Amino acid sequence: GVKKLFQEYEKGKIDIESLDERTFARYLDTGGLPDPDLLIRTSGEMRFSNFLLWQIAYTELWVTPVYWPDFKRSHYLQALKDYQKRDRRYGGR
Repeated sequence: GVKKLFQEYEKGKIDIESLDERTFARYLDTGGLPDPDLLIRTSGEMRFSNFLLWQIAYTELWVTPVYWPDFKRSHYLQALKDYQKRDRRYGGR
């Protein structure tokens, strides 16, 4: 996304002074899509590996020790049930 944004800037199509979060987000591969509500992390890893860092600021995280090839519908339903119980505050207390 940043590379494409810079190319548009070089062509004079973008004014850097007017660049804001919304404009930047449009240049990401996920531009135009809503941010995820729930991120399911398999293999028990407690890291994101630079995955969707911009988009997951207010995303709920559900971690399971199950590896991706072994992840079944039952695990998915478990994640959804857990998510339903959460009180989302979007960064607030």
